[in-house]
Amino acid sequence: ELQQKVEETELLKMELQMLETERVRLSLVEEKLMDVLQLLQQLRDLNISKRALGKILLSTLESCRDPQPGKAQLFEVLDTLQQELTACELLHRQPMEQAQSPRSLSNPLVISC
Repeated sequence: ELQQKVEETELLKMELQMLETERVRLSLVEEKLMDVLQLLQQLRDLNISKRALGKILLSTLESCRDPQPGKAQLFEVLDTLQQELTACELLHRQPMEQAQSPRSLSNPLVISC
């Protein structure tokens, strides 16, 4: 009976370790998903066209067609999508364009030609 209790305890420890591993994995996926959603929000605020966004998504899916061994496919897709969105030229041009806009002038009455 004591041996059975020891075996049950070991099984419970292994199950707990597997649950903890899964919790960490889900936490990483959640963080990556939040990053992707924030990038999408920024692009939406910049009025990116649906066509351009579609190209980014299709490029991501194409590059993730053959999953890499040892890497969860969902995480790989999210990671690649984040990289594609981060590399989007529109996000990198935005700060420069804002700096040149009339709204960034110190005096709002000054009109830029």
